[in-house]
Amino acid sequence: AFDDEARALFGAVPPTYPDTYFDSLLAELDALLPGREPLAARLQRFRARVTIPPARVDTVFKRAIAECRARTQRHLLLPPNERFDLEYVQGTSWNAYNWYKGRYHSLIQVNTDLPIALDRALDLACHEGYPGHHVYNALIEETLVDGKGWVEFSLYPLYSPQSLIAEGSANLGIDMAFPAAERLAFERDSLFPLAGLDPALAETNARVSRINEHLNYARNEVARRYLGGQLDRAGAEAAMARYWLSTPEAAAKTVRFIDTYRSYVINYNYGRDRVQQWVEARAGADPDARWKAYEALLRAPASAIR
Repeated sequence: AFDDEARALFGAVPPTYPDTYFDSLLAELDALLPGREPLAARLQRFRARVTIPPARVDTVFKRAIAECRARTQRHLLLPPNERFDLEYVQGTSWNAYNWYKGRYHSLIQVNTDLPIALDRALDLACHEGYPGHHVYNALIEETLVDGKGWVEFSLYPLYSPQSLIAEGSANLGIDMAFPAAERLAFERDSLFPLAGLDPALAETNARVSRINEHLNYARNEVARRYLGGQLDRAGAEAAMARYWLSTPEAAAKTVRFIDTYRSYVINYNYGRDRVQQWVEARAGADPDARWKAYEALLRAPASAIR
């Protein structure tokens, strides 16, 4: 059911991953965060050390968004008068959301129900803002709606191949704007001090985050098994807690997201893979050429990826 739904809605089915793959990633984390406690407890303790204090969340997010925008503008010509509003909310199944309002204006909401680790600030600033959803929607409006008069693109069908591009390009955009070494330097030298956190933790945090990116594929597998009836809710929450090393509350929130958005979860990681393949096939490793290909994709119809 999961694979059929993903194929019908997004035109793509992610590969399957055995539990042994995720176990190997957990082993990497275990070596990175040594200790006698369970790995989940060690990870949560480390993440607590890099969690943004609530009073500094707004300051850190605004600095992150400003840098994402500046780096994006070095490569992309943004529409005139583009802008966004930033709000903090609670009680949602998602961590952050971009509500595109039209005329190059977005409302970006950030869920503060759970603690926000420092690296998530940059992830969400890029993903929801620059060069992610805000830029994608603005360029679609500028190029296709205003430029070509294709009014059908003034609507965005969430469950469609367009979401594979939107979510995939938003996640790839993080690495486009912040190659690994530059990201580490910016977080260490700017965001960590703004958050009142120890910059000496930045390098370890970056390594932990990269492993967690690969563990993110566990959500696909849990969704596949849960929606296909191989796991009940308790089993799905237990699997998410195991492979995301998350608290029961965070695992339950993830399963609620799957309840609401079902196979949509493939768009974040598998969508990123597909967009990266598309960009690299046209631009290779040259950074400037990659940005040109990336921009071409953002301005193209959803049929650009097959």
